[in-house]
Amino acid sequence: MEQITTEYITLQQYLKFIGIADTGGQAKVLVKQLDIRVNGEKEDRRGKKLYPGDKVTINGKTYIVK
Repeated sequence: MEQITTEYITLQQYLKFIGIADTGGQAKVLVKQLDIRVNGEKEDRRGKKLYPGDKVTINGKTYIVK
């Protein structure tokens, strides 16, 4: 998987980046529908900032932000 090239990426952008969502509109809806946890904490804010090293778990599958 490619690495982000900025200081952080928003949760909405990350869903598109990893291929869970095709569009920003779809990501906005999915953030509310899916069981998403960032570093173990439930998260439903699409603007949540993710930094390299953060663990994002989506419906039981874990991704590491790089």
